Amino acid sequence: MKMHRLESKQWLPITLQEAWDFFSVPANLDRITPEDMSFEILTGADEPTFTGQIISYRIRPFLGIPMNWVTEITQAVPGSYFIDEQRFGPYRFWHHLHRFTESDGGVLMEDVLHYGLPGGFVGELFGAPIHKKVHGIFSHREEILNEIFPAPAKAAGNARKSQ
Repeated sequence: MKMHRLESKQWLPITLQEAWDFFSVPANLDRITPEDMSFEILTGADEPTFTGQIISYRIRPFLGIPMNWVTEITQAVPGSYFIDEQRFGPYRFWHHLHRFTESDGGVLMEDVLHYGLPGGFVGELFGAPIHKKVHGIFSHREEILNEIFPAPAKAAGNARKSQ
């Protein structure tokens, strides 16, 4: 299985506590996910993020076809980071680190996503739309977060890179 990696960094003009309070509430994921995904949390969003939390979703990532997705929060250190891993869903592998650190009077939010496509060689051969969708989710999220938490004119830049 080929492993893909996407890194994203975004500075937000908020306190570490405000960042944690926003990102540790699973229901806020719907606010920052593209509408065309038809993202719906089914279970597990009734309390803030904690280690061992199971969250189930229904998404429609392609052609409106519904898919179930189940993730587990495998690690959570309040005010610092959490990791969600897929237990069942559209990817062969999914490991997503969300890290928050104080930086330049705000918070640097860092994401490191490792994912594997389903379908082996054939999945890799036809995986371009999936990679595009993953990158699009992060781009959309960046735009929405800039609207929710508008930055002063001289805020630090945002960056994304993938391998």
